[in-house]
Order: sequence, then structure tokens, then C-alpha cells
Amino acid sequence: MKNTVGIFDSGLGGLTAAYEFENLFAGKKYIYFGDTARVPYGSKSKDTICRYALQDTGFLISKGASLIVAACGTVSANAIEALRQRFSVPVIGVVEPAAEKAARIAAAGGGRVLVLGTEATVKSGAYEKAISAIDSSLCVKSVPCPMFVPLVENGYTEGAAAELFVREYLSPYLSYGADAVILGCTHYPHLSGVIGAFLGGSVLVNSGREAAEAVSRLITADNAADGKAEFYVSDAPESFARLAGVFLKRDATEGVKCIDIESY
Repeated sequence: MKNTVGIFDSGLGGLTAAYEFENLFAGKKYIYFGDTARVPYGSKSKDTICRYALQDTGFLISKGASLIVAACGTVSANAIEALRQRFSVPVIGVVEPAAEKAARIAAAGGGRVLVLGTEATVKSGAYEKAISAIDSSLCVKSVPCPMFVPLVENGYTEGAAAELFVREYLSPYLSYGADAVILGCTHYPHLSGVIGAFLGGSVLVNSGREAAEAVSRLITADNAADGKAEFYVSDAPESFARLAGVFLKRDATEGVKCIDIESY
């Protein structure tokens, strides 16, 4: 039996992982759910994040997903173990793959990692724990960037608004000289042009890309399901479809369906 990959996020950010999946598994089916009615997750309590993540995963499995990608840094930092305990299918988060990549980069440089995340991700300390488990000699600093998600969700991925908040959040860390900067929310890679220009020589680690690479280590093109991607949201399908086309770099206006996620 071939694997159907299910990918979810609080909104559009997980399309970072979906885009990378399409590049790695051309012509293979995946199911995407964006919880657009309840975005963002990053300001919610851990109990609420876990409840949402369980519903999102339950929905994807009900649609036939046999491998889940929690393409949300907040969920990966706060609810990944709850998902793995509740469901029998493999669940991949974005924290572990991104931490592994950043640790390799930092170990070959000056030993410094900077994590950009939502408030809930930073509060969890998940990246610090993951990186310390790989190499305890590395220095890790984390920065909450709560306005990055709404910027991306509303299409402000470059220009004055994006530059304003990148400067506001990251100016205190210019002298830190991070070797690797983890974009610890899958929305954040859409701001990578502005972030990269501001931070200069730091290597940006795209958590969505690393999650897709982790999928490729579990399944191959031969045992991935054939077919077109399916897109589901919990609110505003037209808006999602319009912006999804920008992030996926292809037309995504057909077949975005709105569902009642509270029923799962």
C-alpha cells in the first residue's frame, strides 16, 4: 500500500513544506489542511495547541493520510509527543530536522545558533533541547517574532512592513553573529529575503524544507501515492487559494474545500 502524506499548519505557512514535497515527489499526492479559522497558533496555550493539533491530524487521517507532517513550528514544539501517542501513523515535526541541520552548520563555524519562532515555540524551549541533545557545546538564542505570521498570512513578505518588523526583532542580535538561523515557523521562510539581507552572513535553515527532507528518508517516490494535491481549510478558501498560488509558485485555485475542523 502506498503512502499518502498529510501536511497541516495553522494557515499558509505549511505550504513551505508542501512546496518542498512537490519538488521532491513530483506528481505524488498529498493532503494539506490549513486551520485558517484559528490562525495563529503561536499565541495560544499549550493545551489549546494540543487540542487543535489532534483535530487537524485526525482530519487528515480520516481523508486517508498515512504519514503526517506537522508543518507548524508551534505544534512541533508543543504537541508532537501528544500526536505520536494518540495516532499510530508516523508523525514528522519541523523541530528535530531543522535542529539537526542548524547544529551541523554551527559546529563547523562559531558554534552559535539563533532561533526565530512564535511566542509558544520560544517558550517551549524545544529547539534548545533538541540542539543540546545533538551538541551541548553549541550556544542557542531564541527570539519571539509574533508579527511575522500575520505579515505572511496577509502577503507582506517584502517591503517596508516586513523590513520594519525584521529590524525591530533582530537588531539586538546582529552582534551575536549566528552561524545558523532557524526559521522556526513554516511561515517565516516567506520572509527569508528580508531576514537574510538584514542578518548578512548567517545561513538560514528552512524548517519546512528540512521536514520534507525527513519525509524523503521515510518514503520514496515508489511508495508515495500518485495523484493531485488536495487542499482543505477551516475558513476563507478563496483567500487561501489566491495566496497559495504565490507560495506554491503554481495555480492552486481549484478544489480548495472548507471543512468544520471542530467536528474532528
